[in-house]
Parts: sequence; structure tokens; C-alpha cells
Amino acid sequence: MAVNLPETPGGAPSEPAEPGVPAARDTPYGQQGPYAPYTQQVPYARQGTDGRRIQGDGPGGRAEARGRAGGSRGRKARRSGRRPRPWWIELPAMAAVGLVVALLIKTCLFQVFTIPSGSMENTLRVGDRVGVNKLAPLTGWTPQQGQPVVFKDPGNWLPPQPVDSNPITNAVSSVLSFVGLVPPKDDNYLVKRVIATGGQTVQCAGTTLTVDGKKVDEPYLHPGDDSCAGMDFGPVNVPSGYVWVEGDHRSDSADSRWHRQGPGGGAVPVGNVVGPVSAVVWPVSHLDWFGWTGR
Repeated sequence: MAVNLPETPGGAPSEPAEPGVPAARDTPYGQQGPYAPYTQQVPYARQGTDGRRIQGDGPGGRAEARGRAGGSRGRKARRSGRRPRPWWIELPAMAAVGLVVALLIKTCLFQVFTIPSGSMENTLRVGDRVGVNKLAPLTGWTPQQGQPVVFKDPGNWLPPQPVDSNPITNAVSSVLSFVGLVPPKDDNYLVKRVIATGGQTVQCAGTTLTVDGKKVDEPYLHPGDDSCAGMDFGPVNVPSGYVWVEGDHRSDSADSRWHRQGPGGGAVPVGNVVGPVSAVVWPVSHLDWFGWTGR
């Protein structure tokens, strides 16, 4: 005998319920009842970056609480981080660092000097700024024949220098000169070429310059000048620890030849030598490089 089963709302027949057991029923979340499979509904599930499902707890649940806690920690970290200093602190600090670096460069590496006269033309011209290698003496360098060098006035080679009467500009120039950003304030430095060193004998007669009896070839002389420029002298024995210096513009240079009656017989103490002239650094039109030791 055929038995007509009741149909479900979708049209499929449903199983008859056992006596005393309520039948399963369909709900918006699936089939519910004593024999329905257990499923946990996650209305706030989302898709992770790796394709897996990430379950949430709904509004106000654990996931939202964790998110709030993470955001709070991030804000605290940002608040505890270092804040940028104001510009009125940064600028003086940067200026101080720059001055220290300039002082270190001036003390141990290079110092800039201005050429005040034409005594070294045409090698060095009036107004040229030259870089003097101050590291060379610290590494055992000593002046050698043919090298242009800067040295401190050994005594009355230069006239007294004018003094700035404005106390403000005088103080500023003193500071800038001390750190090496401008040429030395007292400007009692000279630049000449080493002709002979301690223990050598130098002499000039007619147009010929000799050191230890050997003629010195001088291609650097100013055009129209000869080695003696009308001033014969010698022979002169250069004392140990001294150098004999002359300008390339021989007819316009008050050098060792002119100070033979002074201390050292015109020679300059090696201790007064700042270092070899390595380069012309200004102006751009006259940039030149003479080498690490001025050769």
C-alpha cells in the first residue's frame, strides 16, 4: 500500500518523525532539530589574505576588543617616540657641529690662505686662495727643494697689520679665522718656494742659481725674470732645521735674499712652515693642483 509522505516547503518529502520526537524543521540558519548537524553560525566571518576564513565574534566581541587594544598600544607607542626638536634648537646645534668639523679640518687637514701680493706670479696670483696641506707635517713630511710652502713670518718680514676698530666684526672675524673658515686674521703668513734646505749651500751670480754647486733649473719663474734678478749673493750655508725660500716673481719678492741680516741669515725655521701648497681652490678660473706635497 502506498504511503503519502508529507512534503517539505521545498517540495521534497520529509522523514516521518518518531513517536514523541518533534520533527526537524528548516530555519534561516539551516535545519534544526534533534537530528540536525550542529553548526556554529559566524555572521561576522571574513576572508583572510591567505584565503582562509577568519572568525569574528560580532559587534562588541573578542575581535573588536583586540582591535581596540592594538590601536591603543599603537597610539601609546607613537606618543612615547622621540619628537622632532624645534628649529631654534636644531639650527644652533647644526651650526655648532659645522664649526667643530671646520676646526678639525683646519687643524689636521687643510687650511686656506689668501695670496696678498704678486711675489709668486704667475704660479700664484694676487687674491688666489690656496689650500695648504697641514696633514703632511703630521705624517713626517719635511720641506724639500722646489716645493711652494706657507710659513709664519720669522720676524719683521711683513709690516704691522691693520686692526679692525669695530669690536663686533673683529670678534666675528676672529672666530671664523680660528675655525679656518676664513684666512688667518693676523695675516702674518707668507708663501714662497723652497730653494735649499738645512745643510745645503746656495749661491746666485749673474743669472745662475746654484745649490751645492749645481745649477737649478727654474721653469716656474715669472716671464722676463732670471734666477738672480740683479741680486747676487752667497755662498750661503743654510743652517740645519731651516729652509731658504724665494718667490717665483724674483724681481718682486722680498724673500730670504732680502733678510740675510736677520735671524737665521735669511733662512726660515722649519717650525714656522705650516705645510706645502697643494692647490689653488679659488677663483674657479684659476683652479690648480700641485700635488699632495706641492710638487
